[in-house]
Amino acid sequence: MPQAIGLIGLGLMGSALAQRLLNAGFPVVGFDLDPAKRRALEEIGGMPAPSIGAVAERCDTVLIAVLTGEQVAEVIEGEGGLLTADRHLTIFCTATCDPSTIAAIEDRVRDGGSSFLDAPVSGSSGQVAKGEGLGLIGGDPAVAEQCREVLTAIYPRHVHVGAAGDGSRAKLAINLALGLNRLALAESLAFAERIGLDPSRFLSIARESAAYSQIMDVKGQKMLEGDFTPQGKIVQSRKDVHLILQEANRAGQRLPLAEVLLGVLEGCMSNGEGDWDNSAVIREVRRRRT
Repeated sequence: MPQAIGLIGLGLMGSALAQRLLNAGFPVVGFDLDPAKRRALEEIGGMPAPSIGAVAERCDTVLIAVLTGEQVAEVIEGEGGLLTADRHLTIFCTATCDPSTIAAIEDRVRDGGSSFLDAPVSGSSGQVAKGEGLGLIGGDPAVAEQCREVLTAIYPRHVHVGAAGDGSRAKLAINLALGLNRLALAESLAFAERIGLDPSRFLSIARESAAYSQIMDVKGQKMLEGDFTPQGKIVQSRKDVHLILQEANRAGQRLPLAEVLLGVLEGCMSNGEGDWDNSAVIREVRRRRT
C-alpha cells in the first residue's frame, strides 16, 4: 500500500486534493479545525487526525491547503506544528500566498531539516477534483522529482516554474487574468440583459465568438442561474487581489484594472456575499445602475 499522505486544511481545495489522492490509491490523513470537515473526510474514505502533530507523526509528505501565508506559517512553525516532528518531512504548500513569505518559509523549513515545495494550482476546486487544474511548482527540482507520484496524483498537469515563491508569483499573475475575465463576462452578461437580449442565448453566441474564454464554460451558467455554490469564494478572490496589488506595488507597477476588480469584490463583501462563489461578481455589476 502507498504511504499515507497528510493534508492540513479540508475546505473546498483540501477536499478536492483529498479526493484526488484517494482515487490514486493514497491513504489520506487529514486535519482541519472544523470537526464537520474532518467527518466529511472520513465519509469519503480518509482518516481524520486530531491535530497537526498527529498528521506529522503518521505521514512523511504533507500538503497544506489553508487560506493565507500566516496560516501556512502557523501550520508549519506554530505550537504543535509540522516542524515539531523530529524527522524529515516533505511539505507542499498549495495555498495562494505572498511569494516573499513562501520563499522565507522554504528557507526556514530547509534549515529545520525538511523539504518544501511551493505548489499552488490554477483552477477551481471543481476543476482540480476532475484533474483539470495546472500545478505551478516552485522549489528544488530534485524534491519535485522525488514527489512525482504525489504531484501527478493531485495535478496530472503540472509545470516547474522556478524557485520557491515563483509558483506563487505565476499563480497571482494567472489569477489576475482569471479575475478580470470573470468580471468582463459578468459585465457583458449584465449589459446584454439590460439592452434586451436573452442572456442564455447571448452566452451561447459568445461561446462561438472571438470573445470566447474558458470562463464562459466554468462560470457563465452559474452567473445566469444565480448558482453561487462556491468553487472559489469571493473572500478568497479578494485576498488574492490584495496580494496581486501588494506584489505590483513592490515592483513599481500600477494595475488599474486590478484596482477596479478589488472595488467590485469589496462591493460583494459589503453585501454579505464573501462566502459565495466568485461568479457572484455579476450581482455587484447589476447593482451599479445609473
